[in-house]
Amino acid sequence: MTEIEVPPFFLCPISLEMMKDPVTIPTGITYDRESIEKWLFTEKNKNCPVTKQVLSNPDLTPNHTLRRLIQSWCTLNASNGIERIPTPKPPVNKSQITKLVNDAAKSPQMQMKCLKSLGSIASASETNKRCIESSGGVDFLASLVKNNNTSTTSLEACDHGGFEFTKLSDEALSILFSLQLSESTLKSLAVKNSEFIESLLNVLRVGSDESRAYAVLLLNSILEVEEPTQLVALKLEFFVELVQILHDQISPKAFKAALQLLINVGPWGQNRVKASEAGAVKVLVDLLLDSSDKRACEMILTALDQLCRCAEGRADLLRHGAGLAVVSKKILRVSRAGSERAVRILLSIAKYSGSSEVVQEMLQLGVVSKLCLVLQVDSGSKAKEKAREILKLHARVWKNSSCVPIIRLSSYPS
Repeated sequence: MTEIEVPPFFLCPISLEMMKDPVTIPTGITYDRESIEKWLFTEKNKNCPVTKQVLSNPDLTPNHTLRRLIQSWCTLNASNGIERIPTPKPPVNKSQITKLVNDAAKSPQMQMKCLKSLGSIASASETNKRCIESSGGVDFLASLVKNNNTSTTSLEACDHGGFEFTKLSDEALSILFSLQLSESTLKSLAVKNSEFIESLLNVLRVGSDESRAYAVLLLNSILEVEEPTQLVALKLEFFVELVQILHDQISPKAFKAALQLLINVGPWGQNRVKASEAGAVKVLVDLLLDSSDKRACEMILTALDQLCRCAEGRADLLRHGAGLAVVSKKILRVSRAGSERAVRILLSIAKYSGSSEVVQEMLQLGVVSKLCLVLQVDSGSKAKEKAREILKLHARVWKNSSCVPIIRLSSYPS
């Protein structure tokens, strides 16, 4: 079969493949819809890939003329094995979304029907997701999560024609997450729906594993764009549910989102105390014992480093039978960043909780020997600097100890 050369203006500048649904952006360049939507909405780029111009209004206009040319060319070359591209479905418009949302107010059955339609529409394209976001769909979905999770009525009493409220909430959560909401919408969601975050916490407590995963991922997205003042006033309940998610490990994405949440709120002292009170240190140490994933270990060590900056966190680490040992073990075994965070944890312990018992324990567990090794190998300047500081702190006890191999003592700082 003769190889057919596709006309270059049929090719998408991003994918370099023949366009199936050509759309033109305000700079005048035409792309395949799937490729440019991914560029703009999934990868959050704000410029035209070809001209590099900033797009203040990323409208996508269907290029029907080019699409028909491509279809005609495909038909002419059908005998050479070229399949005709189908005519794409047009994106949804705002009036369609508004009608769906308004109709949903009539009954729980209509709400579920609306949710099924919104889910199908959202999965079709990024443009459809942005249309749902700008047409009242987000507030509708948030209201379902809020109303169906804050209701004190029993599940049986909420059953209308086979549609339970919790099922509505689960469906609404999954769609909200799939929309990959913009920063401005996430901020608006938190401000306009003050009870929404409380509703997500309720999902973490009593929801299905799938809903709990969506809830923690949404919480992470919302709190990442929140003003710092909002992150200081988090309740103990928030940390209790977060720690439970970490303990249960319901999914890799939810697990890492929960870890990231813990890290994001860690800079504020009261949050560290509350996280410690919720049992975060014990769970994190247990996770560190079992984890071999590089990124997970780095995140766990980062969270522990933050928690060990408060007295409660340090006490919890020392109370755990494997706390000091596993932190020391991870030095030089994860990554340079992991080693630096592990050494910082040990510095917090040695500096602020270094009782005679703790100092002896660090010696017997091989922590001192590991710190000497850090000075001997290529472990990074920051890790070396902090290891040297720790060793100097308790040099009187450690420097001439028989528990440290001679080969390691040779690097002991004077």
